[in-house]
Amino acid sequence: MFDRVAIAPPAEDLAAARAIVERARLRGFRRFVLPPGWELGLGAEAIVVRQPNGLVRRAGEAPVPVRRVGDVAGLERAIAETAEGGLLAVEWTADRVIPLESAVAQRGRRFELWTFAARASEVPAALGALEHGADRVIVTVRSPVEVDELERVLGGPVPSGLAWVAVGVLEVAPAGVGDRVLVDTTSLLAPEEGLLVGSAAAFLFHVASEAVGSTFSRPRPFRVNAGAAHSYVLMADGSTRYLAELQGGDSVLAVVPSGGARSVRVGRIKVERRPLVQVRAEESGRVRTIFLQEAETVRLSTAAGRLAATELGAGAQLLGVRLPPARHLGTAVEETIEER
Repeated sequence: MFDRVAIAPPAEDLAAARAIVERARLRGFRRFVLPPGWELGLGAEAIVVRQPNGLVRRAGEAPVPVRRVGDVAGLERAIAETAEGGLLAVEWTADRVIPLESAVAQRGRRFELWTFAARASEVPAALGALEHGADRVIVTVRSPVEVDELERVLGGPVPSGLAWVAVGVLEVAPAGVGDRVLVDTTSLLAPEEGLLVGSAAAFLFHVASEAVGSTFSRPRPFRVNAGAAHSYVLMADGSTRYLAELQGGDSVLAVVPSGGARSVRVGRIKVERRPLVQVRAEESGRVRTIFLQEAETVRLSTAAGRLAATELGAGAQLLGVRLPPARHLGTAVEETIEER
């Protein structure tokens, strides 16, 4: 979503604008709204808004007026006057969500739709209207700190290039009763999606969603029965956190083995005492473990599909991800560390 957001720093303060642009570029933003002349050095990244006459233009194209819309008639007029393949830039003067949905519904593939957001908290609704949202959202950012807030509400860029490997199970053994953590997300997960969880940050196993039920339970595609409370889980920003620390609103990384990854929000966490099993597997000469509830709906991923915790045994080949082992408050650091 970062490529659909354009950051507009304060035009009256060049020093503040430069600080915002520098911070935003480090966070992965590549589009900025700048007065004429300020775009030097940004190349194709820049989108220029000419104030105070309210014109906006795409790089290399003629400017178009920003349409201020506050009622149905104004929206219909703006859409009717937008040429095929053109650009409609709308600034809402009253309601902003429902009229944007109407504009998205009528846009189709006819033209490009831009809209404005006064603050970071308005951006997700603008990007997600009718699932597709505006093609670009221009958001006012007044300080470098607000860049961090914008990154937070967007979920941040997800990690890429995860190092997937298969590890052989050495043993699956009862581990008594412990606190296991259910992670319920605000998104529906596919059967092959899941979370990366494990007892050591250096290697996390892929625990699949409950999008497939069992003989005695219905599918719960929003849920991952992730593991024991002490376990690490990979967050959407690439950091790790203990399962017991997760809260509603946190962004975790939902992944498909050797496939795509996306940020999903935690809706709630449910911790209950249940019988656990300890899965021990070998990875590069080291033993890696994960503690799971012993249940048919808890599944780990293999190259051939998914295996329930009740079906696991020595010799099974489980999929997981290697990560930097040393962590400080969840962030990878370079230091000597040994986890057992």
